Amino acid sequence: MLMKKYIRLLSVVLFVSAWSFPSFSQQINYRINKNTGAISSLKIQNDNRQMNWILETNNSQYEWVGEEYGWGLGNFYQVSGSDTTVQEWKIPVKVENSKYEYRIGAIYISVNRVTKGNDLIEEYTFENIGNDTQKVIDIGINTPFNDNYPDATICMKARTNAHVWCGKNTAYVNAMHMSNRAPHLGLVVINGAIKGYEVKERGLNKGGSNFRGVIILKPENITLKPHQKYTLSWRLFSHQGWPDFFSKVLDAGCVVGESDKYVYEKGQTANLRFESRHPLENPLLYFDDSVINLNSKGTVYTASVGIERTGEYLFELIYDGGKKTNIEILGISTEKDLLAKRANFIINHQQLKDSTDLRYGAYMVFDNELDEIFLNNKPSVNPVDRDEGAERLGMGIFLATYYLQTGNPKIKESLLKYAAFVRKLQNKEYRVWSSIDHKQRNRAYNYPWVTTFYLKMFEVNGDKQFLIDAYGTMKSMFKQFGYGFYAIDMPVQLSQNLLRTNGMKDKADSLLKDFKKVGDTYLKNGLDYPSHEVNFEQTIVCPAITTLLQLYQVTGEKKYLEGAELQLPVLESFLGKQPSFHLNEISIRHWDGYWFGKREFWGDTMPHYWSTQTAEAFNLYAKCSGNLFYRKRAENIVRNNLCLFSEEGRGHCVYLYPDKVNGVKAQFYDPFSNDQDWALVYYLRIFNI
Repeated sequence: MLMKKYIRLLSVVLFVSAWSFPSFSQQINYRINKNTGAISSLKIQNDNRQMNWILETNNSQYEWVGEEYGWGLGNFYQVSGSDTTVQEWKIPVKVENSKYEYRIGAIYISVNRVTKGNDLIEEYTFENIGNDTQKVIDIGINTPFNDNYPDATICMKARTNAHVWCGKNTAYVNAMHMSNRAPHLGLVVINGAIKGYEVKERGLNKGGSNFRGVIILKPENITLKPHQKYTLSWRLFSHQGWPDFFSKVLDAGCVVGESDKYVYEKGQTANLRFESRHPLENPLLYFDDSVINLNSKGTVYTASVGIERTGEYLFELIYDGGKKTNIEILGISTEKDLLAKRANFIINHQQLKDSTDLRYGAYMVFDNELDEIFLNNKPSVNPVDRDEGAERLGMGIFLATYYLQTGNPKIKESLLKYAAFVRKLQNKEYRVWSSIDHKQRNRAYNYPWVTTFYLKMFEVNGDKQFLIDAYGTMKSMFKQFGYGFYAIDMPVQLSQNLLRTNGMKDKADSLLKDFKKVGDTYLKNGLDYPSHEVNFEQTIVCPAITTLLQLYQVTGEKKYLEGAELQLPVLESFLGKQPSFHLNEISIRHWDGYWFGKREFWGDTMPHYWSTQTAEAFNLYAKCSGNLFYRKRAENIVRNNLCLFSEEGRGHCVYLYPDKVNGVKAQFYDPFSNDQDWALVYYLRIFNI
């Protein structure tokens, strides 16, 4: 009960303006590598976990992370005349007190660290000591936050979710402890600007899905005349959570932006808000080179902007003599139109219509570049995540759910063909394979997805065989995999409702006993999550919460609600609050582009559709607790994921968000339309459509 009261108190606090949260900080302690001048350890004083918030850069934590990735070292491209060279600063040429100085040709770099109160101030000064103008571009400063997943036990004690916002002069990193227990670590820029970030050392043999990589912040490009200097500085501080974090960002002199939501329909009005601790000098808000009217009240600046087109909107605030920050929103036609376009695209372009192919009727991966179905008959690193089963079932569940809204006979016709295909993924004992030849994985994740599809198909056409098949599929899962698997989208409530109201009470009772065994296992485990295909991740926490909340709805037993509330803060630690549709309330994920995308690209996928599993958890919690704030957050998550669908109805499995990954340009939507339609499944559920 104590944890329950804490969660509800936290929810109330989140309603309060972040800027009014009381400030409390603990000393930032650090250790220097005397050889390189880099920070090798960052800890928070009186934190009984004694966690190092950054990676060990001596090859001990990860053999591929050595001294060259020490905090505060970095690299850049030096442009002099027609010559461009890559430069790195690694070993200081001079050390004086807390100042470390590096020289690369005509560029002199000094790194100075000073403790101010309980906080650590770092200054990076670039000086041109030559006689010719130098351009210093694509700068990267190592900030190797300890964001990785050895196992849940270690993560609950000594790992962070690093939420990065490269908002130019308002740039920050909120490194939330994975347990969501304070203290946490914050970084905020106080002079200069950060325009992006890079991730390095990603690879199948470099931690794979369990290592986010070395995070590198990228300052703005600079041009230095002879003897000219440029200084970037930031402040490192401890904080108690997002409200306290934003309060300290404001205290540092930054301007914090937000929008009432981040995806708008054409014809709607976007409401933007910027806050500062001080009155801004000549603030101007721009979009597409046009100035937008700003209203001011004290140190709060607001604007209302009509959305007149589809696509991305970058609203840039310029203030205080040239400082900049921004808000990123997305304009769409309408949410209703986007759903219809997506449904039509799947039926017309992604359903296999070759009756000579065993996969006839399947909803397949689609290659948006080649404008054709991807038949998965070519070598790839991971054919199992491009096959005709598994996550692709999201297309079927979306269409079945959407049909119940529209009654479109074209959708029903397509679904019946798909249902015949899905049954062929199984044998008579209801084992489920990921491919129709039964050669790919018999994977526990598949079972609740097939079950949910059958349940929705019963709602589509009333054939009770679908209920029998749904029951048989879930029983087969429990028989094979037991009760300790954290399955995504366990259909507790839907199966109970449909079986009980259609004369199958005995089957409902039998499944409820199984579901309760699962729930009781989750309660026993608590925050000691077992490893799955990834050691620890957001979609291990989500299934625990959503299953427990459904059990509470079905049984009324408070232990299930309280068990979900215990785990809710851990789930919230994954979510960012940056002012962008890519990031706001979106969970950190960083491996799905490799496994599911055409580019086979590692790196932060912001958003990735499984972030909508968090929306499902929030929506269920709102229903169970009456806390409608979580409902609003759920709506925000599913709306932000609409960016994965084009106005033609094409899908994109991920958006690769960093500037670069492993030195290669990112910031793109992957060409594969693969498994993203789960985002629309949760959209329809949350809006009760």
